[in-house]
Amino acid sequence: MSVVPAGVLPGSVRRAERGGPEAAELGPRARLWPSLVAVYRAQLSRARVARIPLLFVATFQSVGILIMMRGVVDGGSEAEAVVAGSAVLVVAFVALNLLAQYFGQLRASGGLDHYATLPVPPAAVVLGAAGAYASFTVPGTVVTAVFGCVLFGLPFTHLWVLVAVIPLAGAALSGLGAALGLLAPRPELATVMGQLGMSAALLLGVLPPDRMPEAVLFARDLLPSTYGVEALARTFAERPDWGYVLGDLAVCAGVGVVSLAVATWAYRRAAVR
Repeated sequence: MSVVPAGVLPGSVRRAERGGPEAAELGPRARLWPSLVAVYRAQLSRARVARIPLLFVATFQSVGILIMMRGVVDGGSEAEAVVAGSAVLVVAFVALNLLAQYFGQLRASGGLDHYATLPVPPAAVVLGAAGAYASFTVPGTVVTAVFGCVLFGLPFTHLWVLVAVIPLAGAALSGLGAALGLLAPRPELATVMGQLGMSAALLLGVLPPDRMPEAVLFARDLLPSTYGVEALARTFAERPDWGYVLGDLAVCAGVGVVSLAVATWAYRRAAVR
């Protein structure tokens, strides 16, 4: 029998001889940004098959509203409100309505268990899915805004503000849609709440505010998409008041941070049940 010095034995063999448990080496904790990018790419790739129907339905709906309102509104501030509201409605349709349905179905089917086993922060799951769905709204929003400007004779000069309106309004509405889907006890209720939210964005965002009663105006101020609509509508003026535009965008950003934080909390709450 050969004798091997204890110093040359592997650590695992020495621990086995001593009878002690072998400590497992933990991997590094996943960081938020790489995890967010990975979830975003995965969600974008997953939803790519449904991209054309989504874009067609959301854009066709908003363009149809513009054509319908053309017979009621001639121009001026009312036309600005109609065009801005119809453009932001594309964002509401996808980021609020469809995202609420997605997270509601994900919770009901047990899909949250899959994400819970991944080494990614909960915020990365919510932000990645919200960003992927909001990305599909860009072409439809731009097409609707351009078509509305042509239809109502509004200037194209400041349509570049959509670069800020789309992500900020999308963040606010995506967080709200994700929270509705995750907090709803049943997927059917998540679908209903998402559709009700989109209907509120339609009625309160597209219709000119000058004709609304005070109670409805108060409800309009509570809707996150209102401030994206206001920011875009103000840029159609000959000399936009950029202070008010920035203020509206700041409100969108603040609501987006709060709604995404609530959605992250709702995800953690749903994932542990």
